[in-house]
Amino acid sequence: MENFSKKKSNLALLCDFYELTMMQGYFLNGFENKICYFDVFFRKTPDNNPFAIFAGLSEILDFVANLRFDAEDIAYLRSKNIFCEEFLNYLLDFKFNGEIYSLQEGEIVFPNEPLMIIKANPIEAQFLETFLLLNINHQSLIATKANRIVRAAKNRPVFEFGSRRAHGNDAAIKGAKAAIIGGCFASSCTLAGKTYDIAVSGTMAHSWVQMFDDEFKAFCHYIELYPKNPILLIDTYYYQSGLENAIKAFKKYNIKECGVRIDSGNLAFLSQNIRNKLNDEGLKECKIIVSNSLDEYEIEKLQNSPIDAFGVGERLITASSDPIFGCVYKLVAIQELEMIKPKIKISENSSKTTLPHFKKFFRVYNKKTKKALYDEIYIYDEKLDELDSDLERKEMLQCVFKNNQIQLRNLKVSQIALYAKNQIDTLEKNILDANSQYLIKISNKLQALKTNLAHQVD
Repeated sequence: MENFSKKKSNLALLCDFYELTMMQGYFLNGFENKICYFDVFFRKTPDNNPFAIFAGLSEILDFVANLRFDAEDIAYLRSKNIFCEEFLNYLLDFKFNGEIYSLQEGEIVFPNEPLMIIKANPIEAQFLETFLLLNINHQSLIATKANRIVRAAKNRPVFEFGSRRAHGNDAAIKGAKAAIIGGCFASSCTLAGKTYDIAVSGTMAHSWVQMFDDEFKAFCHYIELYPKNPILLIDTYYYQSGLENAIKAFKKYNIKECGVRIDSGNLAFLSQNIRNKLNDEGLKECKIIVSNSLDEYEIEKLQNSPIDAFGVGERLITASSDPIFGCVYKLVAIQELEMIKPKIKISENSSKTTLPHFKKFFRVYNKKTKKALYDEIYIYDEKLDELDSDLERKEMLQCVFKNNQIQLRNLKVSQIALYAKNQIDTLEKNILDANSQYLIKISNKLQALKTNLAHQVD
């Protein structure tokens, strides 16, 4: 019987098969010495959100730094009877020798801007496509969804409760990480807590009460075990009796810092009645936590309810309202000797026509208010427009991988989350409220190049 506990963690074959057939084609056509440039970008934000949050970079850099094909991988590819031995031998020593330029993880991003630029020979560059996209698409999707939910909660803590509804192990773990980047206070996923050093949280389930003869006894045993800020689930059978038993238990042990959780029913009505009863009983510090298929839309309806925190599960971890982020990976230039030749992909749908060439990308701020005003995209070597004296630029893309080494320090997820929060704070209120669109300026030279290349194709 196969031992499933000893599966290898090498992810080299986590790619679309066509990438390997193209790699062999490039190899046999002598493209090893060519240099090309690929952009990673997305075309629209999920749920028409005014911005998205870039996430997934740390996993990508770890993958690239440790990339290798082992003997099992080569044997599997040989069994397909499509790859020549010369190419398979090349893969045995394969590593990524190119450069990666990227935004900082946690950055605020907008459609059609380069999130990453890959500079490498076509064999190496093509191979990264699937792994880059699957990590950025998933984690940016969840981080962006989480932030929508957090903003709807109006500074009240949001707990990510989605592990059991996630689409597999990785989706639960990396989704929890992305949710923290998006602003969630803690996750229910214990392995995510260990892996990423993020806060974890959990209380009791209905089964705890069912294990005892009565609800009051169940609550008392729980408080004896966990006397520090205990949270009691009070809607196991009938919320009024549950609330009475919780109050009775809190008073028995003289607990002031505590909470009750409800996860069914009319949350607005229940939370108001529960708050009134807790206040009448002198438990004004007792928190009310709610769950039950919540998302930003449901939380918006609860804005005026006396709720202190939200547990959000399935609709966050699956981004159920709009579950596709839509990042793409497109060739934008080829370098021959010292000359970089722009490339463009034309589509009947003009929104899918790519922005050609190796580019630089800047964010412009008001020096005094520190608010982001607009973004600029230039061809890599063109002269920048002069700014007014009260404005300043920040170059967004930094070299994060070069000479087979990661070029930036490893940040904790909590640091990435704080960075994301600080960047959101730079956006004007009208952008956050989606009352106006954030401005992205494409240089005249770059716009003219795009137009000319499109006409040449026509």
